[in-house]
Amino acid sequence: MSLYKDRLETKIIHASTLENFEQKTGAVNVPIYLSSTFHQESFDQFGPYDYSRSGNPTRHALELTIAELEGGARGLAFASGIAAISSAFMLLSAGDHIVVTEDVYGGTYRFITQVLTKFGIEHTFVNLANLEETVRAIQPNTKVIYIETPSNPRLGIADIREIVKIAQANDCLTFLDNTFMTPLYQRPIELGVDIVLHSATKFLSGHSDIIAGIAVTKDEELGNRLAFIQNSFGAILGAQDSYSLIQGIKTLGVRLTQSSESAQKIASYLDVHPLVEQVFYPGLVSHPGHSIHAAQSTGAGAVLSFRLPNRETAKTFVENLRIPVFAVSLGGVESILSHPAQMSHAAMPKVEREKRGITDGLLRFSVGLEHVDDLLADFAQALRVCELGVIRAERR
Repeated sequence: MSLYKDRLETKIIHASTLENFEQKTGAVNVPIYLSSTFHQESFDQFGPYDYSRSGNPTRHALELTIAELEGGARGLAFASGIAAISSAFMLLSAGDHIVVTEDVYGGTYRFITQVLTKFGIEHTFVNLANLEETVRAIQPNTKVIYIETPSNPRLGIADIREIVKIAQANDCLTFLDNTFMTPLYQRPIELGVDIVLHSATKFLSGHSDIIAGIAVTKDEELGNRLAFIQNSFGAILGAQDSYSLIQGIKTLGVRLTQSSESAQKIASYLDVHPLVEQVFYPGLVSHPGHSIHAAQSTGAGAVLSFRLPNRETAKTFVENLRIPVFAVSLGGVESILSHPAQMSHAAMPKVEREKRGITDGLLRFSVGLEHVDDLLADFAQALRVCELGVIRAERR
């Protein structure tokens, strides 16, 4: 055991090499093992790898890395974020019940409402910020409480410690989507969560070039159960993408730090702009759950959402911006602006979106690495165009 306790920013860079250093050549990067199968030297005793669906050395290096960073017992790399999420739910059985944060990613909502129901797995959506409501939602057959904090897209905050207490008191597991915060800013396993999930496509990768998912379990037994599901479904990440993700993780510290600093400035600017109805960002003191987030996380992240008066204003704003990409996804080095109602949450019926405050005027902004002053100037000019449009409409 090392005498040194490195900070996470150091571990992010070296975690993939310290335990998996390429012994034969001294290469500083993990090799890419582009092999589907592996020769076995013994007839009776196989080596650690036999078929890449069941295990690949490059993917294994990634899985050890993310387990180290999240402080978990076992990491597993999946073909996408929703593959990791859906595989975790496959730990359940017919007749089980889950409690789910109401402000949840649209793909997760779709899987829960349209796939899990076919297997007789029930669900209840609740506002996890309301602990009394959460307790009331627990049923005798409840097996999982599913958390997003901050949630997508309105950055809702749930008290991880308190929800874990509720789950443990009712013999439930807790799953938490940590995509927005990453282990750099939030370490749910240290707060008692059983499975941490990521769309690694986002901040962990950081370059909008791969699709990947991650799951990290608190204990080995749960990790083995999830690994069985992964192997059975074959929802694994390939060696090339595993290597790309390892490389992306190495720059997570500097990327997320700079993007989060810019996000704070942009959120503060939007918060006082007369055309913006509301800003959702946990770094603002006015944000619901701000103090809870500060107690369980070390940063506010690089994603914010803001509500404009209506769809027409949002459309005008988007069409007059110069710098951000208008696209699905988030977490890239480029700033990405999206319209949740027709992008990330299009799978959610309009009535359900509006119940959750996902209006047609809501925009989500993932802050990239462009200079913050350029982004602010771009926002300012686009909002001026919107204001002129409002003035013209009022004069008609």
